[in-house]
Amino acid sequence: MNLHPPQQRTPTAMRDVLNSNPLLQTWDTPYSLPPFNRVAAEHFQPAFEAVMQTHMAELDAIASETEPPSFTNTLIAFDASGRHLNRIDLLFKNLCSSETSPALQEVELVIAPRLAAHESAIYMHVGLFQRIDALYQDRANLSLDAEQLRLLETVHLDFVRAGALLKGEAKSRYAAVMAELAEACTQFSQNILADEAAFALELHCEADLAGLPDFVRAAARSAAAQRELPADSYVITLSPSIAEPFLTFSDRQDLREIIWRERINRGAHAGEHDNRPLAARIVVLRQEQAALLGYANYADYELANRMAGNTSAVLNLLEQAWQPALEKADADRAILNEKAQELGLATPFAAWDWRYLAEKVRQQRYDLDDAEIKPYFTLENMITAMFDCAGRLFGLKFIEQHNIPLHHPDARLWSVWDRSNAFVGLFIGDNFARPSKRSGAWMSIFRSQSGIAGGTTPIVINNNNFAKAETTLLSFDDVRTLFHEFGHGLHGLLSQVRYERLAGTQVLRDFVELPSQIFENWAKEESVLRQHARHYQSGAVIPTALLDKLKAASQFNQAWATVQYVAPALIDMALHSLPNGTPVDIATFEAEQRELLGVPTDIGQRHYLSHFSHLFSGPWYAAGYYVYMWAEVLDADGYNAFQEAGDPFEPAVANRLLQHIYSTGNKQDPADAYRAFRGGDPKVEPMLRKRGLITA
Repeated sequence: MNLHPPQQRTPTAMRDVLNSNPLLQTWDTPYSLPPFNRVAAEHFQPAFEAVMQTHMAELDAIASETEPPSFTNTLIAFDASGRHLNRIDLLFKNLCSSETSPALQEVELVIAPRLAAHESAIYMHVGLFQRIDALYQDRANLSLDAEQLRLLETVHLDFVRAGALLKGEAKSRYAAVMAELAEACTQFSQNILADEAAFALELHCEADLAGLPDFVRAAARSAAAQRELPADSYVITLSPSIAEPFLTFSDRQDLREIIWRERINRGAHAGEHDNRPLAARIVVLRQEQAALLGYANYADYELANRMAGNTSAVLNLLEQAWQPALEKADADRAILNEKAQELGLATPFAAWDWRYLAEKVRQQRYDLDDAEIKPYFTLENMITAMFDCAGRLFGLKFIEQHNIPLHHPDARLWSVWDRSNAFVGLFIGDNFARPSKRSGAWMSIFRSQSGIAGGTTPIVINNNNFAKAETTLLSFDDVRTLFHEFGHGLHGLLSQVRYERLAGTQVLRDFVELPSQIFENWAKEESVLRQHARHYQSGAVIPTALLDKLKAASQFNQAWATVQYVAPALIDMALHSLPNGTPVDIATFEAEQRELLGVPTDIGQRHYLSHFSHLFSGPWYAAGYYVYMWAEVLDADGYNAFQEAGDPFEPAVANRLLQHIYSTGNKQDPADAYRAFRGGDPKVEPMLRKRGLITA
């Protein structure tokens, strides 16, 4: 693979490279999907260099237009520019997340700062911004409709927040900061993947497998097969879909400790994959970014373009959950201590014991065993369930397409149609963990929806990391994750806007989680479960008694889950609220914050800073991990609309949900969108009640 920039090649060699590059040719594939089976890592850098040059020529043409700026010749032209770059960029980033390789990672490190430099060149293009700014200043006189005005205001804000108003050395320094940030964030993500891929706990005998139900054993056997170990091998990886069940069921406290420590120490091992100095550098660079743009700290910069608006609003929300969760956790801890003593474990027990003890108490108190639940939740049936819910709510139909090359054999493709049989877009499901895929669950796109210039239909992908088995069985948390990501997927698929910049999930970060989190509610609906939760062997419908137990146990251990989530959210806000110019030692800062907050050592955090991808693999959730709880307030209040209607599929409520939440994109203020759906502002009490933190 040649990683030299194209300009170092001879002109003849360069032409040969470009003419043979499948990324630069017409994508003559079904549905214009990326040509997955023809693309190799070495194609990306020359393709990026070519399309970045083409994109800049498009922008230069807009800026040099002799006619006075108009909405059409400036805003629409800008929104339509860079489509070739965007499609290659989306393909590249999806591959780097879902099916990477050493060759792709090498290209990623080279191209990340180049793409950041290109983005800076866009938003600091003087001639282009002058035209956009002229329209913005005269916007009251342009007779724009609401969506056009939203596009103008959004694009203008994009430019300002990316440094368009900077001058001289400040402008060049800002571009350098953004390029270094892009490279550092890419390295952070690669370091986590390296730590996760390098670890495997092999289980050698029945004593090592003690306590593990069949579905965990099957997942461990599958993980061993992926690593080409002998057929009778078992491996526990750091993927949540296998590590968390192991921590829940394994009778081996010593092995639970190993898995727990390895998970929290991802990115915190001295050596080439140590993320701690890298995270510290990212924080310093973000402080400089904020300072250049006139903000006192990075959190102020990020929150200026969020629903929350300021740190006080964020902290007020998190603190409403924090203290009640700590108090409830104290009561839960006393119960778990009793169970530990009963089982002969030392007390006070350790963090790697909490899940194990909680499962024992849950089994005893609610007569509910995860091993009893899982046989009713096959991945295949739950995919059918989520499609069925989308059909009943929004009239969608999903038809699987076969024999079309995708990025990995495990990925599956569906064409999506609406109730009038009009084509909506494509949905890709990539559900299984593998060493070449980053951990977690996420939604992305290969193509955005837009409604101008003939329009484009979206190509949406959901990634999960379920443990692959002959029949993949899901925990109920896995089912919620599946529905959550599909909610994001629907947000991308159902987008109905004219302009790509406003399409799909390109909304304020603390609104983007609403479509995903509200969709989780249908995973818990009794009518849905009675139809789709069927035993993988007998086909029997999940018994009423088991559903009743699930419902009764729904708030069990929620204090632990709340502390695990809110602690890193508060640490995130504290870290990014440091005044500009404040150096930070990541490990020391995190330890000090845990002490200050009183984070219980036997609970800990869902994410630690050395592997906190939400914060450091990119800017999207920096000073923003709180957004899940912010959206949960909207979700809990919003789903009450269906409960008040007495029907989880009430057509009038579903239509409002479609019109104002799923299809509206960013063409209106999200607070206005929510009010249009719900008829008023959200209340925090339903969220706290849902978590069992208040009872009134």
